[in-house]
Amino acid sequence: MNLLYALIASGIVSLISLIGVFALVIKDDLLKKIIVFLVAFAAGGLIGGAFLDILPEAMEYVKDTGQLFIYVIAGFYVFFILEKYLHWRHCHAAQCEVHRFTYLNIVGDIVHNFCDGLIIGAIFLVDVKLGIATTLAIIFHEIPHELGNFAVLIYGGFSKFKALAFNFLSSLFAIAGTLFGYYLSSKINGFVGVLLPAAAGGFIYIAACDLIPELHKEEDGKRSALIMITFTLGIILMNILKTLD
Repeated sequence: MNLLYALIASGIVSLISLIGVFALVIKDDLLKKIIVFLVAFAAGGLIGGAFLDILPEAMEYVKDTGQLFIYVIAGFYVFFILEKYLHWRHCHAAQCEVHRFTYLNIVGDIVHNFCDGLIIGAIFLVDVKLGIATTLAIIFHEIPHELGNFAVLIYGGFSKFKALAFNFLSSLFAIAGTLFGYYLSSKINGFVGVLLPAAAGGFIYIAACDLIPELHKEEDGKRSALIMITFTLGIILMNILKTLD
């Protein structure tokens, strides 16, 4: 049953790739105004999910805190490598800079989605409630990411249909990752104890190195205050999910 829940969760994450449709009907000016708040909420959700949900659960599997944080750093480092060498692009704007690595961007997105699925599969095996919270944190991040990724493909020369198709096909690797993560977690002793803190490290990397720098670009005082509130709401939601019975 846990595997079914995990597959449903990764299926929902995959469907987020179709959110690019909304970029076609929302005016660019409006999208530019609201996307920064989606980014702020995503950053808060990822930070909250890492520190309030995943790491406390990981401590049940890894008693040595020194070893635990080595895994966190390893996860952080892996995501750094993905972004550095696979050009895993996170554009959080209505229009993104055109670049020649469009297809390489798709490869990076496939790896990214597979990693998301790997995390979902392993965590649902541990606990369904924790799996739901983690899936929500991933979804919060995927909404602005997929909007930006759709824009990259469009401005890289893809037609709207082709951009949606490639985005969706790459997102299906989340389901493959879920099956792989669930299987490895059930068969390899200690795999969950490594993947949980590594996933937390990955979430921290995305929030701190990718999303939060985008928030610092906002210079308007009122909007900056709303960004901080939205960021805090993302953390609060993760904490609420943790305390639910």
